[in-house]
Amino acid sequence: MLKANDPSLHSWIEIAPNSDFPIQNLPFGIFETDDRDPRVGVAIGDYVFDLLAVARLNFFELIDIDPNVFHRPYLNDFIALGKPTWRAVRNRVSALLRNDNDEISGSSELIDKCLVKQSDVRMLMPVKVGNYTDFYSSIEHATNVGTMFRDPKNALLPNWKHIPIGYHGRASSIVLSGTDIRRPNGQTKAPDAELPTFGPTRLLDFELEVAFITGKETKLGDTITPNEADNYIFGLVLFNDWSARDMQTWEYVPLGPFLAKSFASSISPWVVTLDALEPFKVKGPVQDPKPLPYLEFTGNHNYDINLEVLIKPEGGQETSICHSNYKYMYWNMNQQLAHQSSNGCNLQIGDMYASGTISGHDKGSYGSMLELTWRGTQPIKLADGTERKFINDYDTVIMRGFGEKNGIRIGFGEVKGKVLPAL
Repeated sequence: MLKANDPSLHSWIEIAPNSDFPIQNLPFGIFETDDRDPRVGVAIGDYVFDLLAVARLNFFELIDIDPNVFHRPYLNDFIALGKPTWRAVRNRVSALLRNDNDEISGSSELIDKCLVKQSDVRMLMPVKVGNYTDFYSSIEHATNVGTMFRDPKNALLPNWKHIPIGYHGRASSIVLSGTDIRRPNGQTKAPDAELPTFGPTRLLDFELEVAFITGKETKLGDTITPNEADNYIFGLVLFNDWSARDMQTWEYVPLGPFLAKSFASSISPWVVTLDALEPFKVKGPVQDPKPLPYLEFTGNHNYDINLEVLIKPEGGQETSICHSNYKYMYWNMNQQLAHQSSNGCNLQIGDMYASGTISGHDKGSYGSMLELTWRGTQPIKLADGTERKFINDYDTVIMRGFGEKNGIRIGFGEVKGKVLPAL
């Protein structure tokens, strides 16, 4: 067991039992306040632990690290120090926050310097994303989409069970939770129309995803195996891949998603480390046919992470519309990363890799409105009595996720975005 994951640990900070951020989590992020410029912090309960302040007070003196690496607007420079350093810092933070350690807790002055209420901070993008890949790795989602748009008896394309399908997406439009999303304009073509038209999408959708962030580079031409991938992954965030379904239907042939996806993707602000998620590793679905040798792996690389989607109308209450789980993924993240590098494509620190829509077996676990309403033919009723086929203007879409084991809840917080009308 990793030292910082010990379920018997308790903090001197009071933490609610249902908090996403117990002492066993300690996710990393970038924050600022009115009197603290952008810097690295760690979430603990309802607080942020200021790592720049901690480093400047010499609490990391036994770790060979420059305190200024925490005085950055992104995590990339810290991530570049490598997995032994990430683990050493997380272990030291865990020690400083333990209820049997008074190095900081013994002084109200040190507490004020090192702790900030989460309600008083502004979260910023955690990483500078250089490259973004979106996969298509849920067999339930791919089957649903294939059933809707193609022959239900041959819902999966012939390559789907042989290769982790993905495409290179738009990194510049990945935004932080809380950022408003403008309904995009684009070309669409009605089934009975002779020509396409240009205007706001009528079928705006969310896609429930989890994304991992790479923390180690490779050189052009290098490849990695699934069993090596853990050493290249820093951590995970929740990911909403906003989609304009009517634009997507018209434009995706022959080269796949383009403007229907590139207008916005939203992520949660805290990066939960792969180390913190170690207790939630589970066996994934049986892969039949057997993957090619370069995609074979040993051990478990799926993760039991509960996922939820809610819709909140303007001035209304939240309605939970989906409960899914990251463990349903057919192709796991280690296989995804190995496949990404298999042609010699070089990996870079801060690259983001989204899972693709995560759907389960039953309707309540479908990870998009496209599936939940079955192309709009089965509307969802919200708590205020209104119905949704897709996402309306001024709706806020909220996603939450957590793993729970041995009484310990490791959560991601939430990712949310409010839809504004098209210009």
